[in-house]
Amino acid sequence: MTPYDFKYPDAARRRRFRPIPVRMLVPNVITLLAICAGLTAIRLSIEGRMSLAVYAIVFAAALDGIDGRIARLIKGQSKFGAELDSLADFVNFGVAPGLMLYFWQLHELGNAGWIAAMVFAISMCLRLARFNATIDDPNKPAFAANFFTGVPAPAGAITVLLPIYVAFLELGRWPAAVTAAYTLLIAFLMVSRLPVFSGKTMRMRVPPELVLPAFVAVIFFIALLISYPWYILSAGTVLYLLSLPLGYKSYRDQARAAGATAPSTSEGAQPQSSAALAANVPEQAHDDRPGRLH
Repeated sequence: MTPYDFKYPDAARRRRFRPIPVRMLVPNVITLLAICAGLTAIRLSIEGRMSLAVYAIVFAAALDGIDGRIARLIKGQSKFGAELDSLADFVNFGVAPGLMLYFWQLHELGNAGWIAAMVFAISMCLRLARFNATIDDPNKPAFAANFFTGVPAPAGAITVLLPIYVAFLELGRWPAAVTAAYTLLIAFLMVSRLPVFSGKTMRMRVPPELVLPAFVAVIFFIALLISYPWYILSAGTVLYLLSLPLGYKSYRDQARAAGATAPSTSEGAQPQSSAALAANVPEQAHDDRPGRLH
């Protein structure tokens, strides 16, 4: 129990409720904006404004991509922010896309369509729980830091909406059963053990002479996304799904390389002498137990 200071009654309160730096609040505000975008996407899908709902999910994915980087940049990481980010990912990339697909087409299948949407949302929840549980795994090899286990949350949300992109391209609407099967496929990829390249550990530096062209390229991509959203999202989704086997191959190659270097390292170690082994054995002084029977 904290002692109460009768001379300075506000001292204990000041110790418990310390001022929070603004840099700790900025990433959390961005995460809350992403949650607002995800909830707005659910409302827009209920109202039938599906194109705006997709824009809201893409905006939430963009915010999710920058909140962690901004937190690391301004040193505003906190356990509260990490937990809030996981909850935001579940709402924005699990619940919202599943409901969008259900209101858009999966409701035609009745209970089967609802089960597909629910399985996708639950798979997102399980994937996030596994990520949080294994983020500090000490047995993880060094090269594994550059890979996700399963399709990450924002990518899963963007890829599962491919049937909507195709419909807006006027290429024909998928049958509801095909949309449900595709939704279950993406859900399986999220909870699978498939290594997916993340690129988080890559530190790319832009030469000074390419800084302005890099800005122009980013602006050009954003302009294309705004002008031709369904073409860009469809092409990006297909290319991402086709790249999954490449990430798996890269992980296997690095695992083999790490396994090949391990035996050579162990062979180079000199065996300890019997005197050294005896020195490592702790003395069993004052042990009154009888010896082991042979």
